Amino acid sequence: MGKIAFLFSGQGAQYVGMGKELFENCKVSRETFEEADDVLGFKISKLCFEGSKEELDKTENTQPAILATSIAALKALEENGIKADLAAGLSLGEYTALVYSGIFKFSDAVKLVKKRGKFMQEAVPMGEGAMAAVIGLDGDKVKDVCKKASEFGIIEPSNFNCPGQIAVAGEVLAVEKAIDIAKEAGARKVVMLQVSGPFHTSMLKPASDKLKTELEQVEINDFNVPVITNVTGDYIKSKDDVKQLLQKQVMSSVLWEDTIKRMIADGVDTFVEIGPGKTLSGFVKKVDRSLRIFNVEDLNSLNKCVEGLK
Repeated sequence: MGKIAFLFSGQGAQYVGMGKELFENCKVSRETFEEADDVLGFKISKLCFEGSKEELDKTENTQPAILATSIAALKALEENGIKADLAAGLSLGEYTALVYSGIFKFSDAVKLVKKRGKFMQEAVPMGEGAMAAVIGLDGDKVKDVCKKASEFGIIEPSNFNCPGQIAVAGEVLAVEKAIDIAKEAGARKVVMLQVSGPFHTSMLKPASDKLKTELEQVEINDFNVPVITNVTGDYIKSKDDVKQLLQKQVMSSVLWEDTIKRMIADGVDTFVEIGPGKTLSGFVKKVDRSLRIFNVEDLNSLNKCVEGLK
């Protein structure tokens, strides 16, 4: 019997209505949202269920909203007796994975990611940074594209999502130039991403510095479940490394493909994406089509996953 890994959604997966069914039908999910509302001092639940989309899409709201929705879905799954052998999350989702693993208390994490969102938003003024997804080039070619485009400004690979899909980010002009260079280099498609900043690049150093101060005040507990970090694509060795890794994570490339490959190498054959959307499931399929993949974001997907894993 292979191992089960839980994967937690990152920013960009949010949608108005997320978590509503779970809130209405599962007591543990409802309690999760109520705790988030209490801790944040405003109704993040209402923002998840009813919007507006514009408010939900603000990074400092998106992050706690996705974290709360993901933990609400996780609690509903745990209530059915389903556990993971290891966990990881994409960018913001790494915080959710750390809550699952026992490192962070949910109440601390939800406050922390609201601040993280705010720091990320403030690090680069709106309109100065951008991100684009490059489809159909390998990592080395994308690094080369960034090198060529860097004469027009800062640009770096930001997310190694899966084979043939890598995001780049940086200053707007450099990203626009990279799009042309990538197409010339044979990229199948290059699309600008709907995000508010050049996340996971050195341009986010100011956010990293502020996050360091916040992290210092948060209590760290022991791991109950191993977590693989975006920064190295490998296991977090010790709880003492968590704060430093999270500080680095906001301005380092997300090594998601490495994360999935590491899990597979360690015997994972079943992945459960927890939280809004199915983006991570898509990435896993690109790495290996033969794996079992479930997602949990509403009652239907919850029931399917529980039946599939019982």
